[in-house]
Amino acid sequence: MQLLKDRISHEGKVLPGNIVKVDGFLNHRVDVSLLRALSKEFAAHFRDREISAIMTVEASGIPLATICAEEMGVPLIFAKKAKSDNIEGGLFKSEIMSYTYNKKVTLIVSAEWLHPGDKILIIDDFMARGEAMRGLVGIIEQAGAELVGIGIAVEKGFQGGGDKLRERGIDLYSLAIIEEATDEGIKFRE
Repeated sequence: MQLLKDRISHEGKVLPGNIVKVDGFLNHRVDVSLLRALSKEFAAHFRDREISAIMTVEASGIPLATICAEEMGVPLIFAKKAKSDNIEGGLFKSEIMSYTYNKKVTLIVSAEWLHPGDKILIIDDFMARGEAMRGLVGIIEQAGAELVGIGIAVEKGFQGGGDKLRERGIDLYSLAIIEEATDEGIKFRE
């Protein structure tokens, strides 16, 4: 999606460790009109799929996933990274390694909100190695629900997470795939 690539090229920053910083418009300070455009693109790509809910991981994926859920007319479920006292009943859990925080994190979804037969579309703002996606797919499988696809705003293609998911036959639709992020700039996969 050229609109997103342009924003990344003009406003994104590459930090040491190949970290791509897009928090000025995507996941800290949020440009809602941009997220609306992204959600329309995801809705168009997945329009022929029956979707009963959107799923993401707290916290930075929530704004985009919320607008996508509104666009598609379905609820949003987000995996929490810590159990709170108000979660009742059974839980689906998946342990992942967080690239952002460089530590293990347990993703948690209440069994109250995810059921066999649900058709889940995962939406997230950013993907590096694909650990969060692996964790969400595992939770969907534990619940006996069906994964209909994954939509990612920005994928770091050079870290291989997206390629692994595509090899599994998952419909992964990324709006901008970064092939290289260096001091000289950002190059996108065509």
